[in-house]
Amino acid sequence: MTSLNGWIVYNGHVTSSKFMDLFIELQGICANKGLNTKLIKHNELIPVIDKGRAILKGKYEDEKPDFIIYWDKDTALARHLEIMGFKVYNSALAIKNCDNKSLTYQILSEYEIPMPKTINAPLVYPSCKVNDFSFYDTVEQELGYPFVLKESYGSFGMQVYLIHNRDEFLQKVEELQYVPHLYQEFIETSKGRDMRLYIVGDRVVASMIRSSETDFRANAELGGNAASYEPTEAQKDLALRCAKILGVDFAGIDLLFAENDEAIVCEVNSNAHMKAIMKCTGINVAELIIDYIKKDLLRNNTKEHKKSIVRLAINPEK
Repeated sequence: MTSLNGWIVYNGHVTSSKFMDLFIELQGICANKGLNTKLIKHNELIPVIDKGRAILKGKYEDEKPDFIIYWDKDTALARHLEIMGFKVYNSALAIKNCDNKSLTYQILSEYEIPMPKTINAPLVYPSCKVNDFSFYDTVEQELGYPFVLKESYGSFGMQVYLIHNRDEFLQKVEELQYVPHLYQEFIETSKGRDMRLYIVGDRVVASMIRSSETDFRANAELGGNAASYEPTEAQKDLALRCAKILGVDFAGIDLLFAENDEAIVCEVNSNAHMKAIMKCTGINVAELIIDYIKKDLLRNNTKEHKKSIVRLAINPEK
Protein backbone atom coordinates (compact mmCIF):
# COMPACT_ATOMS: atom_id res chain seq x y z
CA MET A 1 0.00 0.00 0.00
CA THR A 2 1.28 3.46 -0.83
CA SER A 3 1.98 5.81 2.05
CA LEU A 4 -0.89 7.96 3.31
CA ASN A 5 -0.64 11.75 3.18
CA GLY A 6 -2.57 14.06 5.46
CA TRP A 7 -3.05 17.55 6.77
CA ILE A 8 -3.10 18.76 10.35
CA VAL A 9 -5.32 21.83 10.12
CA TYR A 10 -5.21 24.38 12.93
CA ASN A 11 -6.42 27.91 13.47
CA GLY A 12 -4.00 30.23 11.73
CA HIS A 13 -4.51 32.98 14.29
CA VAL A 14 -3.32 30.82 17.19
CA THR A 15 0.27 31.58 18.16
CA SER A 16 0.43 30.09 21.68
CA SER A 17 3.27 27.62 22.08
CA LYS A 18 1.08 25.17 24.04
CA PHE A 19 -1.03 24.67 20.93
CA MET A 20 1.81 24.71 18.40
CA ASP A 21 3.74 22.19 20.49
CA LEU A 22 0.75 19.84 20.27
CA PHE A 23 0.47 20.18 16.49
CA ILE A 24 4.20 19.57 16.06
CA GLU A 25 3.97 16.53 18.35
CA LEU A 26 1.06 15.13 16.34
CA GLN A 27 3.07 15.60 13.15
CA GLY A 28 6.05 13.80 14.67
CA ILE A 29 3.91 10.87 15.81
CA CYS A 30 2.38 10.63 12.33
CA ALA A 31 5.88 10.43 10.83
CA ASN A 32 6.83 7.63 13.23
CA LYS A 33 3.67 5.76 12.17
CA GLY A 34 4.42 6.11 8.47
CA LEU A 35 1.93 8.91 7.83
CA ASN A 36 3.13 11.98 5.94
CA THR A 37 1.50 15.19 7.18
CA LYS A 38 1.67 18.92 6.68
CA LEU A 39 0.80 21.55 9.27
CA ILE A 40 -1.69 23.87 7.58
CA LYS A 41 -3.30 27.03 8.90
CA HIS A 42 -7.04 27.09 8.37
CA ASN A 43 -6.84 30.49 6.66
CA GLU A 44 -4.45 29.06 4.07
CA LEU A 45 -7.38 26.98 2.80
CA ILE A 46 -9.74 29.21 0.84
CA PRO A 47 -13.16 27.52 0.52
CA VAL A 48 -14.90 28.53 -2.70
CA ILE A 49 -18.21 27.41 -4.17
CA ASP A 50 -17.87 27.84 -7.91
CA LYS A 51 -20.51 26.74 -10.43
CA GLY A 52 -22.27 24.87 -7.66
CA ARG A 53 -19.20 22.89 -6.57
CA ALA A 54 -17.12 23.11 -3.41
CA ILE A 55 -13.44 23.66 -4.26
CA LEU A 56 -10.32 25.08 -2.63
CA LYS A 57 -8.22 28.00 -3.78
CA GLY A 58 -4.78 29.01 -2.60
CA LYS A 59 -1.45 27.22 -2.26
CA TYR A 60 -3.00 23.82 -1.47
CA GLU A 61 -5.77 23.78 -4.10
CA ASP A 62 -4.17 21.00 -6.13
CA GLU A 63 -3.40 18.69 -3.21
CA LYS A 64 -5.61 15.72 -2.29
CA PRO A 65 -4.87 14.54 1.26
CA ASP A 66 -5.95 11.04 2.28
CA PHE A 67 -7.03 12.38 5.66
CA ILE A 68 -7.29 15.58 7.67
CA ILE A 69 -6.75 15.91 11.42
CA TYR A 70 -8.89 18.96 12.09
CA TRP A 71 -7.77 20.77 15.26
CA ASP A 72 -9.96 23.83 14.88
CA LYS A 73 -13.58 24.83 15.45
CA ASP A 74 -14.24 26.42 12.07
CA THR A 75 -16.97 23.93 11.24
CA ALA A 76 -17.92 25.67 7.98
CA LEU A 77 -14.45 24.95 6.58
CA ALA A 78 -14.48 21.40 7.97
CA ARG A 79 -17.81 20.72 6.27
CA HIS A 80 -16.51 22.24 3.02
CA LEU A 81 -13.60 19.79 3.10
CA GLU A 82 -15.96 16.88 3.72
CA ILE A 83 -18.14 17.89 0.78
CA MET A 84 -15.01 17.75 -1.35
CA GLY A 85 -14.63 14.13 -0.29
CA PHE A 86 -11.87 14.41 2.31
CA LYS A 87 -11.93 12.28 5.48
CA VAL A 88 -11.89 14.64 8.47
CA TYR A 89 -11.14 13.74 12.11
CA ASN A 90 -13.23 14.84 14.04
CA SER A 91 -16.10 15.41 11.62
CA ALA A 92 -17.61 18.86 11.15
CA LEU A 93 -20.86 17.70 12.74
CA ALA A 94 -19.11 16.21 15.77
CA ILE A 95 -17.16 19.43 16.38
CA LYS A 96 -20.35 21.48 16.01
CA ASN A 97 -22.22 19.21 18.42
CA CYS A 98 -19.54 19.73 21.08
CA ASP A 99 -18.49 23.33 20.48
CA ASN A 100 -21.97 24.75 21.09
CA LYS A 101 -22.71 23.79 24.70
CA SER A 102 -26.42 24.55 24.32
CA LEU A 103 -26.57 22.15 21.39
CA THR A 104 -24.55 19.52 23.29
CA TYR A 105 -27.05 19.43 26.17
CA GLN A 106 -30.02 19.37 23.82
CA ILE A 107 -28.65 16.42 21.84
CA LEU A 108 -27.78 14.48 25.01
CA SER A 109 -31.24 15.18 26.45
CA GLU A 110 -32.75 13.11 23.63
CA TYR A 111 -31.07 10.10 25.25
CA GLU A 112 -31.80 11.08 28.88
CA ILE A 113 -28.12 11.53 29.71
CA PRO A 114 -27.74 12.75 33.33
CA MET A 115 -26.60 16.37 33.54
CA PRO A 116 -27.34 19.52 35.57
CA LYS A 117 -30.68 21.25 35.06
CA THR A 118 -30.07 23.66 32.18
CA ILE A 119 -31.93 26.66 30.74
CA ASN A 120 -30.92 28.31 27.47
CA ALA A 121 -30.91 32.10 27.43
CA PRO A 122 -33.33 33.67 24.92
CA LEU A 123 -32.02 35.18 21.71
CA VAL A 124 -31.71 38.97 21.75
CA TYR A 125 -31.18 40.72 18.39
CA PRO A 126 -28.38 43.33 18.29
CA SER A 127 -30.93 46.02 17.43
CA CYS A 128 -32.96 45.20 20.55
CA LYS A 129 -32.43 45.33 24.31
CA VAL A 130 -33.65 43.26 27.23
CA ASN A 131 -36.56 45.08 28.85
CA ASP A 132 -38.76 42.21 30.06
CA PHE A 133 -37.22 40.29 32.96
CA SER A 134 -39.93 37.70 33.58
CA PHE A 135 -37.82 35.01 31.88
CA TYR A 136 -34.99 35.68 34.34
CA ASP A 137 -37.39 35.57 37.28
CA THR A 138 -38.20 31.99 36.26
CA VAL A 139 -34.49 31.12 35.99
CA GLU A 140 -34.07 32.25 39.60
CA GLN A 141 -37.02 30.13 40.71
CA GLU A 142 -35.81 27.04 38.85
CA LEU A 143 -32.13 27.16 39.75
CA GLY A 144 -31.82 29.24 42.91
CA TYR A 145 -28.52 30.81 43.93
CA PRO A 146 -25.76 30.21 43.29
CA PHE A 147 -26.07 28.92 39.75
CA VAL A 148 -23.66 28.62 36.83
CA LEU A 149 -23.80 30.84 33.75
CA LYS A 150 -21.94 29.54 30.69
CA GLU A 151 -21.33 31.14 27.36
CA SER A 152 -22.31 28.64 24.69
CA TYR A 153 -18.88 28.90 23.11
CA GLY A 154 -15.78 28.82 25.27
CA SER A 155 -12.76 26.82 26.39
CA PHE A 156 -10.67 26.13 29.49
CA GLY A 157 -13.45 27.34 31.83
CA MET A 158 -12.79 30.96 30.88
CA GLN A 159 -16.40 31.72 29.90
CA VAL A 160 -18.04 30.09 32.93
CA TYR A 161 -19.31 32.18 35.86
CA LEU A 162 -20.81 31.44 39.27
CA ILE A 163 -23.77 33.75 39.92
CA HIS A 164 -24.51 34.43 43.61
CA ASN A 165 -27.37 36.92 43.58
CA ARG A 166 -29.79 38.91 41.43
CA ASP A 167 -27.46 41.88 41.05
CA GLU A 168 -24.72 39.68 39.61
CA PHE A 169 -27.28 37.93 37.44
CA LEU A 170 -28.70 41.07 35.86
CA GLN A 171 -25.23 42.50 35.40
CA LYS A 172 -24.25 39.41 33.36
CA VAL A 173 -27.55 39.52 31.45
CA GLU A 174 -26.70 43.06 30.42
CA GLU A 175 -23.11 42.17 29.57
CA LEU A 176 -23.94 39.01 27.59
CA GLN A 177 -27.37 39.80 26.18
CA TYR A 178 -26.11 39.42 22.59
CA VAL A 179 -23.84 36.45 23.36
CA PRO A 180 -25.34 32.92 23.23
CA HIS A 181 -25.29 31.51 26.75
CA LEU A 182 -27.13 29.30 29.21
CA TYR A 183 -27.92 28.95 32.90
CA GLN A 184 -27.20 25.76 34.79
CA GLU A 185 -27.74 24.21 38.18
CA PHE A 186 -24.68 24.46 40.43
CA ILE A 187 -23.61 21.00 41.59
CA GLU A 188 -22.41 21.82 45.11
CA THR A 189 -21.05 18.30 45.65
CA SER A 190 -18.64 18.85 42.75
CA LYS A 191 -17.44 22.30 43.74
CA GLY A 192 -13.82 22.63 42.72
CA ARG A 193 -13.54 19.07 41.41
CA ASP A 194 -14.41 17.09 38.33
CA MET A 195 -13.03 14.27 36.20
CA ARG A 196 -11.94 14.15 32.60
CA LEU A 197 -12.13 10.93 30.64
CA TYR A 198 -10.34 10.93 27.30
CA ILE A 199 -12.08 8.85 24.65
CA VAL A 200 -10.35 7.47 21.54
CA GLY A 201 -12.60 5.36 19.35
CA ASP A 202 -14.66 3.15 21.62
CA ARG A 203 -12.25 3.21 24.57
CA VAL A 204 -11.52 5.37 27.59
CA VAL A 205 -7.75 5.61 27.20
CA ALA A 206 -6.84 8.01 30.02
CA SER A 207 -8.57 9.68 32.96
CA MET A 208 -7.72 12.31 35.51
CA ILE A 209 -9.41 13.97 38.45
CA ARG A 210 -9.05 17.74 38.71
CA SER A 211 -9.41 19.79 41.87
CA SER A 212 -9.12 23.36 43.06
CA GLU A 213 -9.27 24.83 46.55
CA THR A 214 -9.72 28.39 45.32
CA ASP A 215 -12.16 28.16 42.39
CA PHE A 216 -15.48 26.41 41.73
CA ARG A 217 -13.96 25.39 38.38
CA ALA A 218 -11.35 22.65 38.44
CA ASN A 219 -9.66 23.35 35.09
CA ALA A 220 -5.90 22.86 35.16
CA GLU A 221 -5.56 26.00 33.02
CA LEU A 222 -7.11 27.99 35.89
CA GLY A 223 -4.70 26.64 38.48
CA GLY A 224 -6.43 23.38 39.35
CA ASN A 225 -4.47 20.29 40.29
CA ALA A 226 -4.63 17.12 38.20
CA ALA A 227 -4.02 13.52 39.22
CA SER A 228 -4.42 10.18 37.49
CA TYR A 229 -7.81 8.61 38.17
CA GLU A 230 -9.35 5.18 37.65
CA PRO A 231 -13.01 5.73 36.67
CA THR A 232 -15.74 3.28 37.54
CA GLU A 233 -17.41 1.19 34.86
CA ALA A 234 -20.50 3.40 35.18
CA GLN A 235 -18.41 6.53 34.59
CA LYS A 236 -16.71 4.95 31.58
CA ASP A 237 -20.04 3.84 30.17
CA LEU A 238 -21.50 7.34 30.54
CA ALA A 239 -18.53 8.93 28.76
CA LEU A 240 -18.63 6.38 25.94
CA ARG A 241 -22.37 6.89 25.47
CA CYS A 242 -21.82 10.64 25.10
CA ALA A 243 -19.01 10.10 22.59
CA LYS A 244 -21.18 7.80 20.50
CA ILE A 245 -24.22 10.11 20.60
CA LEU A 246 -22.18 13.16 19.59
CA GLY A 247 -20.24 11.29 16.91
CA VAL A 248 -16.69 12.04 18.02
CA ASP A 249 -13.67 9.93 17.08
CA PHE A 250 -11.80 11.32 20.08
CA ALA A 251 -12.77 13.76 22.83
CA GLY A 252 -12.25 14.83 26.41
CA ILE A 253 -15.45 14.27 28.40
CA ASP A 254 -15.83 16.14 31.69
CA LEU A 255 -18.01 14.62 34.39
CA LEU A 256 -19.17 16.12 37.68
CA PHE A 257 -19.71 14.41 41.02
CA ALA A 258 -23.40 14.53 41.97
CA GLU A 259 -25.00 13.07 45.11
CA ASN A 260 -23.26 9.87 46.28
CA ASP A 261 -20.56 10.63 43.69
CA GLU A 262 -22.89 9.66 40.86
CA ALA A 263 -21.43 10.97 37.61
CA ILE A 264 -23.26 13.56 35.52
CA VAL A 265 -22.07 15.26 32.34
CA CYS A 266 -20.47 18.68 32.49
CA GLU A 267 -19.09 19.17 28.98
CA VAL A 268 -17.74 17.33 25.94
CA ASN A 269 -14.65 18.71 24.22
CA SER A 270 -13.98 17.51 20.68
CA ASN A 271 -10.63 19.31 20.50
CA ALA A 272 -9.58 18.72 24.09
CA HIS A 273 -6.05 19.74 24.99
CA MET A 274 -3.92 16.79 26.16
CA LYS A 275 -0.91 18.22 27.98
CA ALA A 276 -2.31 17.91 31.52
CA ILE A 277 -3.76 14.42 31.12
CA MET A 278 -0.62 13.07 29.45
CA LYS A 279 1.55 14.58 32.18
CA CYS A 280 -0.39 13.20 35.13
CA THR A 281 -1.17 9.76 33.67
CA GLY A 282 1.96 9.10 31.63
CA ILE A 283 -0.29 7.95 28.77
CA ASN A 284 0.49 9.38 25.34
CA VAL A 285 -3.05 10.20 24.23
CA ALA A 286 -1.78 11.90 21.07
CA GLU A 287 -0.13 8.67 19.93
CA LEU A 288 -3.31 6.71 20.62
CA ILE A 289 -5.30 9.17 18.49
CA ILE A 290 -2.89 8.70 15.57
CA ASP A 291 -3.02 4.90 16.02
CA TYR A 292 -6.81 5.08 15.83
CA ILE A 293 -6.78 7.26 12.72
CA LYS A 294 -4.26 5.03 10.93
CA LYS A 295 -6.25 1.90 11.77
CA ASP A 296 -9.46 3.54 10.59
CA LEU A 297 -7.86 4.66 7.32
CA LEU A 298 -6.40 1.22 6.61
CA ARG A 299 -9.72 -0.45 7.39
CA ASN A 300 -11.61 1.88 5.06
CA ASN A 301 -9.00 1.50 2.30
CA THR A 302 -9.30 -2.29 2.59
CA LYS A 303 -13.07 -2.05 2.25
CA GLU A 304 -12.72 0.13 -0.86
CA HIS A 305 -10.17 -2.32 -2.32
CA LYS A 306 -12.57 -5.22 -1.80
CA LYS A 307 -15.39 -3.24 -3.43
CA SER A 308 -13.20 -2.53 -6.47
CA ILE A 309 -12.41 -6.25 -6.83
CA VAL A 310 -16.12 -7.04 -6.75
CA ARG A 311 -16.83 -4.38 -9.36
CA LEU A 312 -14.11 -5.80 -11.63
CA ALA A 313 -15.47 -9.32 -11.22
CA ILE A 314 -18.93 -8.15 -12.23
CA ASN A 315 -17.73 -6.01 -15.14
CA PRO A 316 -14.08 -6.83 -16.02
CA GLU A 317 -14.03 -4.23 -18.80
CA LYS A 318 -14.07 -1.41 -16.21
